Amino acid sequence: MTGKQFYDWQTAGGTDDVMRFVNALESADIVWCAIGGVAVNHWAAEPMVTQDLDFVVAAESVDHAEKVLNEAGFRSERFEWSINFKGRSKVSLQLTTEDSYRDFASRGVPADVHGILLRVATLEDTLTGKIRAWSDATRRQSKRSKDLTDIIRLVESHPQLWDKLPPELKQQVDRPQDK
Repeated sequence: MTGKQFYDWQTAGGTDDVMRFVNALESADIVWCAIGGVAVNHWAAEPMVTQDLDFVVAAESVDHAEKVLNEAGFRSERFEWSINFKGRSKVSLQLTTEDSYRDFASRGVPADVHGILLRVATLEDTLTGKIRAWSDATRRQSKRSKDLTDIIRLVESHPQLWDKLPPELKQQVDRPQDK
């Protein structure tokens, strides 16, 4: 079973939704990148299936991105810090509108995640985003625990990131051993 087939199986047809999403944004020349767990899956040694695809676009493109994705068959719902999109599968697409993630889109890099070609945040931006999410005391404990696990996965795969962790995370994340 390929990575794409496994992802499709886990998300009840999510590959089609994600590929349609990527094609819609790329065809419209919208600057964007995936953040969160999808970006972690690109940078970490061992990918994990997630049914969420968090992404960011350039600030001036938020309304255009919503229009393009609605035209591509996704239903949108606006919230204070995001616009969520739903297609035909279990995959949930979430456009983050928080200012702290705005610059990530312009630095996004091409990636292959589960056999799907898309754009992801840089390694450093992925870590920064995960640290921000983990630091948010208003998030559910289960979400913050997953953020910590994602940070650990990134540090295990890229030991140089340990030096970028804030002191409170260094107390929870083992310093990678020199190889």
